[in-house]
Amino acid sequence: MVKYISPSLIGPYGLNLLRVAVSLLLFWIVWTMGHTEAGIRREHLGRFLLCALTGVALNQMLFMKGLTLTSTIHASLLMLCTPLLITLFAFWILKEKVTIAKVAGLALGIGGAVLLIMTKEKAGHATSSLTGDLLIILNAISYTLYFILVKPLMKAYQPLHVIRWVFTLGFIMILPFGWAQFSTIHWPQFEWAQFASLSFIVICATFLAYYFNVYGIRHLGAGITGSYIYTQPVFAAIIAMFVLQEQFTFQKILAGVMIFCGVFLVSRKTPPVVVE
Repeated sequence: MVKYISPSLIGPYGLNLLRVAVSLLLFWIVWTMGHTEAGIRREHLGRFLLCALTGVALNQMLFMKGLTLTSTIHASLLMLCTPLLITLFAFWILKEKVTIAKVAGLALGIGGAVLLIMTKEKAGHATSSLTGDLLIILNAISYTLYFILVKPLMKAYQPLHVIRWVFTLGFIMILPFGWAQFSTIHWPQFEWAQFASLSFIVICATFLAYYFNVYGIRHLGAGITGSYIYTQPVFAAIIAMFVLQEQFTFQKILAGVMIFCGVFLVSRKTPPVVVE
């Protein structure tokens, strides 16, 4: 969807500004429906600022700019750095328990996702650049740090309260970088398909994605929540089979089985050992 409208109709930073602004408005609207928690405690202000920087400002700008410079296959493959880094950081910083099942699940998930992406048919005249690839990797590192930084806030506040303030501060940070491209958007050039793509990017790929992620971090942990990114290539292959008439080959089925087995192993809770 991003490739469909950017950078041809809207620059990557202008698209960032638009998706963050609309999502921010939606978060505040939802918040008014029955929530009472208001501000940020002074001791948490620094962490909120870091979450806004890593989870919205840097993450959004690096990904959008990188995606316009590299191919979608490169971007999809490099984005797999995110769950790997999240799990490693969760083991190191958050002291989440290291188990054989989680390590095996991580290996299966990455292996399956790589197999699925590498067997995908070559699309059009997609090109890639070293700059674009590096920006995607930096985006993965930034989003990893966000996952780690935001978890303590999930214990002190409600998830929606956290995300609305993270987006509020993040919007302020990206406003100087995105305003020039946003102000030059030529809206009459947009047809219904471009408006539909833009709506999907803003509502589904930003608003709902961030809201579900913070909910998952609070209830499942950073490592488990991050591992579910492995399922994205599976859904992409299924959609491509129906929309683009791509074949569901044996390699794709095998990759899908590996990915879902990996997610199961990472998310499976180990029963406590009872000592008599």
